[in-house]
Amino acid sequence: MGALAVVALVGRIVVAFALLMLLPLAFAFAGHDAARDAFATGLGVTLTAGLAMSLGARRFRRELQPRDGFLLVGLTWVSLPLFGALPLWLAVPGMSYTQACFEAVSGLTATGATVIGGLDALPASLNVWRCFMMWVGGLGIIVLAVAVLPLLGVGGAQLFKTEMTGPMKDQKLTPRIADTARAIWSTYVLLSLACMIAYHAAGMSWLDAFMHMNATVALGGFSSHDASFGYWNSPAIEGVAVVFMLLAGVNLTLYYAAWRRWSLAPLLRNPEAQAFVGVLVAATLLVAGYLVALGTVADWGAALRQAAFHVVSVATTTGFSTHDYAQWPLFAPFLMIMLGCFATCAGSTGGGVKMIRVLLLFKQARREMVRIVHPNVVNPVVLGGRVVGERVMQNVTSFMMMYGAAMLGLTMVLLFSGLDPVTAFSAVVACLNNIGPGLGEVGPAVNYGGLSGFQTWVCTAAMLLGRLELLTVLVLFTPRFWRR
Repeated sequence: MGALAVVALVGRIVVAFALLMLLPLAFAFAGHDAARDAFATGLGVTLTAGLAMSLGARRFRRELQPRDGFLLVGLTWVSLPLFGALPLWLAVPGMSYTQACFEAVSGLTATGATVIGGLDALPASLNVWRCFMMWVGGLGIIVLAVAVLPLLGVGGAQLFKTEMTGPMKDQKLTPRIADTARAIWSTYVLLSLACMIAYHAAGMSWLDAFMHMNATVALGGFSSHDASFGYWNSPAIEGVAVVFMLLAGVNLTLYYAAWRRWSLAPLLRNPEAQAFVGVLVAATLLVAGYLVALGTVADWGAALRQAAFHVVSVATTTGFSTHDYAQWPLFAPFLMIMLGCFATCAGSTGGGVKMIRVLLLFKQARREMVRIVHPNVVNPVVLGGRVVGERVMQNVTSFMMMYGAAMLGLTMVLLFSGLDPVTAFSAVVACLNNIGPGLGEVGPAVNYGGLSGFQTWVCTAAMLLGRLELLTVLVLFTPRFWRR
């Protein structure tokens, strides 16, 4: 009965997702492009399926239990890409449904990996849909649902905890969880509007500004051009992108806290935000110096411009590019991809394990070294002046163990399928951390279109695991979860 109650709620979310297709459908009709029938069909199928799930299971409606939150998140993130893929599958010539699902998952998880070539010739409505899915999924459809579920009489506290990224999920900005979700989404919308206006002022058309705003604030990286930001070759546009990628990489709750206090102190004094900015500045200077020293880039000005854009883009798990950085000496692209594994802050739209987990692991390691010398000392882990509970530390340790196991296991699967080591490892790192481009056959100058169907599904699963932070998904496969 509990599962059917979740199915009813998933049906409502699918109905809402179907209505989102009205935006690209409007672009298709306005531009008289060939994708309008695909969007009309996709909208009809999605709406019908959502209504069938919602109405068919409505008599089982009840208050969500803790385990229901995990099931709802899992079913939602599996269901929506299946429907979001329909317009792409129907409208893009030669695209298989497997590839369409990969593209939809990449959009909704804000990964930015693509299997589509010839983006410049793609109907505008399809590019709008790809980027708009990224904007909706960037912060999480479930967080949006939590903001409106109380209007439907459904509680959302457990849902909010399972969807939000990072280890410390019990902190709330407001007494009511729905108000907290609305506060975060309000911040997200304002940041999006500012980004779109800034892109247009820097030289983009309004359509490109809208699409690249979606991909920037979601830290996703989809573009409407095969050359990505190299299409413009504009320092001003690249500067806007760097600024908003940095802003989106910070915990969005800090902006709301700064607004409520009318002070920048919540931002400036946050240890995770400080580490985030510090690591990116240091990495930019290191990569720029490395490129100049090896003669890859002629002068410091060009090196700083290229290094700043690509370090911020990859480290924040966005994945925009202006050059094929895979052709740089291997240290530089490998460093950037490693930064994408952890640099962004919890509560941002970025992927990876999050900077706060790395900070806590370092503090835990230092505590253990102190205990070796002084076994009886009382030395709790402290972050930002607050003692971090042992439950949080156990959560971090468990997560990192599962993260390492998932990365190793998925890499071995891709190696078994025939991929070379560089492509296999970088594809797993890029997908599991929602970075997008990898190296080798999935580098920034190519895409994932050359993978086999099996390899594509492996990368699709990796994107979902990374977006939902592993444990939220893996708990569904434990026998204990299904016991009463």
